[in-house]
This record gives sequence, structure tokens and C-alpha cells, in this order.
Amino acid sequence: MDVQAVILAGGQGTRLRPLTHTRPKPIVPLLDRPFLHYQLALLRQHGITDIILSCSYRVEDIRAAMGTGEAAGVRLRYVVEATPLGTAGGVRNAAELARGRLVVLNGDVLTDADLGAILRVHEARRAGVTIGLIPVDDPTAYGLVETTGDGAVRRFLEKPRPEEVTTNLVNAGIYVLEAELLGRIPADRPVSIEREVFPSLLASGVPVFGSALGDHYWRDIGSPAAYREAQLDLLRGRVATTVRPAGTLREGCWVGADTRLAPGVTLVAPAVIGAGVSVGAGARLGPLAVVGAGSRIAAGARIEGAILWEGVAVGEGAVLRDCIIGADAVIGAHVDVAPGVVLEADAVVPDRTRPVR
Repeated sequence: MDVQAVILAGGQGTRLRPLTHTRPKPIVPLLDRPFLHYQLALLRQHGITDIILSCSYRVEDIRAAMGTGEAAGVRLRYVVEATPLGTAGGVRNAAELARGRLVVLNGDVLTDADLGAILRVHEARRAGVTIGLIPVDDPTAYGLVETTGDGAVRRFLEKPRPEEVTTNLVNAGIYVLEAELLGRIPADRPVSIEREVFPSLLASGVPVFGSALGDHYWRDIGSPAAYREAQLDLLRGRVATTVRPAGTLREGCWVGADTRLAPGVTLVAPAVIGAGVSVGAGARLGPLAVVGAGSRIAAGARIEGAILWEGVAVGEGAVLRDCIIGADAVIGAHVDVAPGVVLEADAVVPDRTRPVR
């Protein structure tokens, strides 16, 4: 049976603000690549190349960045919600394009999950729905999925109290379902697939199963802290992905085309330096630094554990540690940006100041 994919990217990225004020979450950069590249690469790796993107916020920005998906080796089509319809509404909105069997991904999950294994469980169990499950330390913050010994879902429990916890497996935001079930989702209002649709299908006798992701990487990038940690994990090689930073590898650091490094610059692996970056004498970049394309790093600056989007200007002697700097921000000379700081696009930080969280 042919398999399509639906990526749910209809939210406004409120948890990731202020970064999403000017850029939708599906294309925030990870190692200088739009995030969607990682999800498209995962799907393509498992032979899924017909992909529907369900979106509603800054759609033209996404189209401009991703186009038809040809560069990623997939066919990417868009369905647009006039108003956000929730996770189930986003799938329902794709019904006219969807056929056969669907792999559904939440649009804020970075993972190297074995989608083929989940599909095999789905096929073997003749399931209507199969839900990817991930173990977490504290299930009380998630939607707990309780299963029987053979993986059949017994019940769903949203944000259980500690005494109600019977498993550490929670919904990973990865699903396989039969497209024929989309007609059961209400089309005229926001609907949650996790809280409403799945429990309803289970109650009506549809076979619903769980499939544990095992040791595969999984992270929700929806908050600034998690978004930064995802990039550090990519730099550390903890995510199995075919997506590589642009440029050439130099002593463990990726350096983009037309980047200029003055004498005395120190690069400490791992790091990613985008295309067209200029770095002044004596500056130190890394470890765990990402510098976006076209950025300008002045002499003596230090960048460690920091994520800089494109076009950032960093003044002489400035120190940026464990922070996130939005596109085209200007960081003055001898500024010390404290860990945990998140600056939006076009922010301006005066000389000799110390932004704190």
C-alpha cells in the first residue's frame, strides 16, 4: 500500500516566541537549515516522498523556504487552514489529498525514529491507528498511553496525577492511520487528535496500537531552551540524520562558502559557521556554536554554546554564551550576553551592557 505523510504545522509557535514573531516554527533554522528539512529527510529515508504540509501561520514564508520539496527529494503539497483547527483538524484538512495509509508527524518534533518499524507494527496488527510512544522521566506533563502486552492501547490519560501513572510511555507525536478514518473527524471546529479523536476511535472499536520508539532520538523543539538543546544534540552527533550543514568540514567545524576568517581566529569543534560570515582577528567560535549566514563577528569576540541566526553583527570583544540571537540583531562591543538569553530578530544591544534572562 502506498504511504503518504502529513506534517502538522498549523500552530503559531507561541512557546517559541520571540523567535517566531518573524519566522514560522517549521522553518526556524537548525544548524543553519530550515527545521522542515529534517522531517522531510526522515520521511524520504523511509521511502515516503508524497508529503502534505498542513499549515496556517506565515504560509508564504514556508513556501518561499521549502517550495515544492524538490530540493529535499520529495513532493510537498500545502493545505492551509483559514483558522487553526487543532491537531486533528489539521489532518482532516488534508483529507482531499490523502489516500491509503498516512504517517502523521507533529511539526515540532526532531526525531530519528524508525518509521518503518511503526508501519510494520501497524500492518501486522491490522490497526486503524498506531501511535509512536516515547519513554519520559515524568509522564505527568504529557498524555500517557497505557497499553496491553501486545501493544493494544487500553486507555489514554492526559497529564495524570503521580498516583495514576502506570507507564512512562507517552504520545510522541508520530502516528500511522488509515485515511478512511479522516471522515470521522469533525470538519467545522478545532479538534485535538490526542484528547478527542484517538479516545473516540478506541471507544468505537477501531484497533488502536502503540509502538515504542526505543532508543531513537526524540525532542519537542517548541520552547527556546529545547530548540537550542536540539541544535547542540545535532552538533554532538546524537541525531541520526542525512541532513548536513552546508560548507566544508574543517577540524570538526563546518565552514560555509565565502566565509572569511582573519588571522588568529580559533574554531573549537563542534561548530557550524554559515556562508559569507566574516570573523575578526582573535575571535573564538565554539565549542557548540552555530553562526548564521552573513553574520559579522568582530575581533576578540567569543561565542560558545550560542545559536546565532543569519545576519547577526557581534561587536569587538563581545561574549555570547548559551544564548539564542535572532536574525539581523546587533550586539555591541564588549557586551556579555548571559546564558539563557533569547533575543528577537533586529534586536540592538548597546556597547558594554549585559543582557540577562
